[in-house]
Amino acid sequence: MSRHTAFRYCLDPTVEQQQALVRHVGAARFAFNKSLHLVQTALDQRKTDPDRPVPWTGFSLINAFNEWKKTEAAGRVITVDPDGVAEIKVTGLAWRNEVCQQVFEEAAVDCGRALTAFSDSRTGKRRGKKVGFPRFKKKNTTTPSFRIRNKTARSGRTAIRVGDNGIARSVTLPGLGTIRVREDTRRLRRLLANGRAKILYTTITCKAGRWQISVTIQAADLHPTRHHAPRPADDDSGWVGIDLGLSAFLVAATADGSELARVDNPPKPLNSRLRKQRRLAKALSRKQKGSINRKAAAAALGRHHHHIANIRRHFLHQVINRLVNTHDRLVIEDLNVAGMLGNHHLARAISDAGWAEFARMLRYKQQWRSGTISTADRWYPSSKRCSACTAVNTGLALADRMFACGCGFRADRDHNAAVNLAAWPSIPPEDSPRSPDPQAGGRVTNARRREGTDRHPHGAGETGPNDARTDVHATQVA
Repeated sequence: MSRHTAFRYCLDPTVEQQQALVRHVGAARFAFNKSLHLVQTALDQRKTDPDRPVPWTGFSLINAFNEWKKTEAAGRVITVDPDGVAEIKVTGLAWRNEVCQQVFEEAAVDCGRALTAFSDSRTGKRRGKKVGFPRFKKKNTTTPSFRIRNKTARSGRTAIRVGDNGIARSVTLPGLGTIRVREDTRRLRRLLANGRAKILYTTITCKAGRWQISVTIQAADLHPTRHHAPRPADDDSGWVGIDLGLSAFLVAATADGSELARVDNPPKPLNSRLRKQRRLAKALSRKQKGSINRKAAAAALGRHHHHIANIRRHFLHQVINRLVNTHDRLVIEDLNVAGMLGNHHLARAISDAGWAEFARMLRYKQQWRSGTISTADRWYPSSKRCSACTAVNTGLALADRMFACGCGFRADRDHNAAVNLAAWPSIPPEDSPRSPDPQAGGRVTNARRREGTDRHPHGAGETGPNDARTDVHATQVA
């Protein structure tokens, strides 16, 4: 077992189960806010008492919250006897037994991670944008969610079970019981039954008015027939360049000029549904703030955005699966998507294409199949470089869809870029137009998985030679 992956299902809870889910969501939000409050209180007390310990990690926050929830500050009841004598009875958090205790612990762990990210960002240990101090979670602005870990009893029975009690489409959770799901769980049940997977934890989320569960598992490698055959160390052939665009979403070609794949008509879910989005947004703006009608209009707009995201994700899964199943060596560009969004004429189209998500999914899917991915330098002129004579046409504009060179070579702009990308790994560093930027990822990223890698809980892949189909609907995140 060496890869983490997740299966996502849409829940079909009863009315009583929905109320229980709402209680768990509120408990997770309450525990996170209380943990953060304990940290702030300790920091204030530390100004006068330097020896005052501050709970900062997830483990220390769990202990601090467990200690607080049994104290008088968490809850008390005043009783009066027949003689009129009042007595304070400490009850602690009165409703703590109505929810699974792991919800409190996981919320404290999330608070600890947020604090660690803040401290690492200040000291320079964390790359990327600066992270501020954690904020309290609000009921109306945060996504309702909570997490439950899987525990194994002494009898060997796990706390989280799929398809239990003879109900194939169901998930059994501690504190919630058996909840039905809308999709087929056969592939996950098969993995668990064969001993090829182990459930780590589940995350329950409410998005667009629907309860969803993501079952994160530690699964074995894909079946050997799903892996690409290893190449000799001296073999530098077989590279396929992938050029992403807007008119043609993807063009794949080899270094010798052979075009292997082209996707000319991407779905463009946002652009095709922009008229409905504007109508829903205008309807939301007309509603009075704080009214029930405004909440209903916001929910309708949220369902619309959720539907657009699902269409885009479905399309990306289909395209990427075709690429990684047939090619073991791929070359992609290190696109500065955040910088491209500064072009207000193309920002909407670039966001609708999902280039960054495409690169992320392509890497881990190729990694599962022991393939290799090379990342071309951000300043590599793949579109302006002639694939025949290697001359660079600096006068090429975005509006020019055909590439023309002084040597007489003419080709489609996207096809020429894909051919140049396929030739990128064979170009010596000293002959590159500009040396690779280490912060941009370097020249080559080997996607062959090593022990301890691929720990990001996303996606689920094939399990054997008979499972050639890849389900990219809401039942599974690949």
